Amino acid sequence: MNIRRFNWHIWAGFLLSIIAFVSYGLFFVNFPITRDVPWANLILFMIATSLLFVGIRRAFAPDRSRLAKVGSSLLAVLGVLLFGSFIFMTFVFARWLPASEGAPRVGNRAPEFTLSDPNGKPVSLAELLSTPINVTSTGKPRGVLLIFYRGYW
Repeated sequence: MNIRRFNWHIWAGFLLSIIAFVSYGLFFVNFPITRDVPWANLILFMIATSLLFVGIRRAFAPDRSRLAKVGSSLLAVLGVLLFGSFIFMTFVFARWLPASEGAPRVGNRAPEFTLSDPNGKPVSLAELLSTPINVTSTGKPRGVLLIFYRGYW
C-alpha cells in the first residue's frame, strides 16, 4: 500500500518565512537588542530555510506527483525571496538613507534648546552649563551629557 504523506515541511517553512518577514516590523523593531541587529529574525529565517529544503527534498521523491513538485518549488522560491527581501531591506536599503548632515558630531557644541524637567519647569542648555553644582557653591558649573537614542519616534 502506497500512502502519500502530507508535506508539512514545505508549508511550515513558507509560513515561518512569512512570520519572520512580518514580525520584524510589527514586533522586533520595538526592542533595541533586536532592532539594531535582527538576529531573532535571521534565526527564524534559517529555520524556515531548513524546513523549505527538507520540504523540497520530500516533494521530489519518486512517488510524488508533478503538482506536488511544482507547488513545493513555488513555495520554496517565495520563501527564499522573502528572506532575500528582508536581507536587502535591513542591510542594504537602510544604508541608502541620507546622512543627517545637520546633526552635531562628537565633541561639537550642541545647539541651544529648552526642555521641561520632571516638575514641568523649563530648563535650557545655557542654564545647565552656567549653574554651579549646588546653589551655595561657587565652584565650577555643571557639565551636560547628551545621549541620543536611535529610534523611530
